[in-house]
Amino acid sequence: MPKPGPASRSTIANLMRLSHVAGCPCHGCSVARGGANLARAGLNMISKHNAQPGANARGYATPVDNLVQKEYAFELAASNVRFGEGVTNEVGMDFANMKARKVGVFTDSTVRGLTAMKQSIEGLEKAGVKYEVYDRCRVEPNEESWSDAIKFARDQDFSHFLAVGGGSVMDTCKVANLFTCYPEADLLEFVNAPIGRGTPIDKVLRPLLCVPTTAGTGSETTGTAIFDHTATESKTGIASRALRPLLGIVDPLNTETCPTAVHVSAGLDVLFHALESYTAIPYNERMPRPANPIQRPAYQGRNPISDVFSLWALKQTVKYLPRVARDRTDAEARGQMLLAATFAGIGFGNAGVHLCHGMSYPISGLNKKFGKYQHPGYQVDHPIVPHGISVALTGPAVFDFTAPSAPDRHREVAAIFEGYQNGSEATDIARLPDAEVGALVYDRIAAFLADLGVPRGLSKIGYGNEHVEALVKGTIPQRRVLDLAPGIGDVHGADGHEHLARILEKSLSY
Repeated sequence: MPKPGPASRSTIANLMRLSHVAGCPCHGCSVARGGANLARAGLNMISKHNAQPGANARGYATPVDNLVQKEYAFELAASNVRFGEGVTNEVGMDFANMKARKVGVFTDSTVRGLTAMKQSIEGLEKAGVKYEVYDRCRVEPNEESWSDAIKFARDQDFSHFLAVGGGSVMDTCKVANLFTCYPEADLLEFVNAPIGRGTPIDKVLRPLLCVPTTAGTGSETTGTAIFDHTATESKTGIASRALRPLLGIVDPLNTETCPTAVHVSAGLDVLFHALESYTAIPYNERMPRPANPIQRPAYQGRNPISDVFSLWALKQTVKYLPRVARDRTDAEARGQMLLAATFAGIGFGNAGVHLCHGMSYPISGLNKKFGKYQHPGYQVDHPIVPHGISVALTGPAVFDFTAPSAPDRHREVAAIFEGYQNGSEATDIARLPDAEVGALVYDRIAAFLADLGVPRGLSKIGYGNEHVEALVKGTIPQRRVLDLAPGIGDVHGADGHEHLARILEKSLSY
């Protein structure tokens, strides 16, 4: 006879209700006459017991407060998207149609000399649109680089914004737009708590168009902007639907000059955007329910609409990323990866990401202090673990951990990595016991990463057991994403410290 699974919360709550009748003489239950009073009475009884001398040796576990209401709704928000070879040429007409007074064009020193930027400027000049260029966007931005971009934007008072580049450029342009509209706000005003104040954005920002030059972040569709916070040696950022670009101009011709190493790292970001959003906790398990719709986060938990985008992006990435890695001139594969990045952006921009991204922030942030790893193929003058690489390093262990939360979804993931279009085609995987699904997903993801030349674990970029605690401490503040992680985000009051430590230890090598 199979061993019964753990009791559900509703079963436990019902048992408490039946066992604590109105006539119970216990002082903690003397006020229990209804559901709300009963729940509070139970909590009070346990709190009083645990406060007694000696109770710490063996106190009762603190139960979930059933009065913390779960979410009941989700919202779909995404930028408009225009896809096609050569659509960058239309950007000047777009701004002319919007009667732009002056456009702030944001890029970096490398992209400024590439086709995407040349076509954008040519389009603006042909349409007679006034513009100024800011080309100091930093790869992996920090407070200093963001502050410099914000000052430039405030001084110029742009009516419209254009970002031409990868995720770092698009994120920098988003915050330049944001702080132009809030001229008195300081940098941490809107940054996610607990590092920043997390103040909701209550204004409509100025129109922003994005021209991505890498197939990775999907930032052209999301309201997220990420930067290195040097004081805490971690990454954090701003997440709000108000940051979303008005239009993402997705042109496959713009990734032609992208180096192979950048293609692979960016593609890994797409892969884990899709995987994490598809396996995040359901939107109706997220706590607490917002008191006002403006407080509903951009990252809401998986839902039926985000699933469609995330699953399609996952299938395309597994199929086409290895092709781009083998031959970056493969035009079909490059175009499909760019479209997959946009689809994944819509998926995770509404459902959110979780553990891989949460741990990636200290992995890249602490690299400057510990490993000082510089990834091959990146022409930068500072140590760097590219974002996609930092996300991928914990991937196998993460999905081994999350598999018990949704075995069928993880079966689907394993089947896709084996080349099936859906899990129902893989009869051997369908018959696999739930307890063995995690190990299978671990193996499939690890093999996929190895074929792409990704370092085989954290130890390969300079981390060891002695660094695990620092990495955990750098991850704990990432509540925006940890709260969407199965086994952490759906356990009220859990910070996930022990789980994170085990996952990081298992990620040292694979």
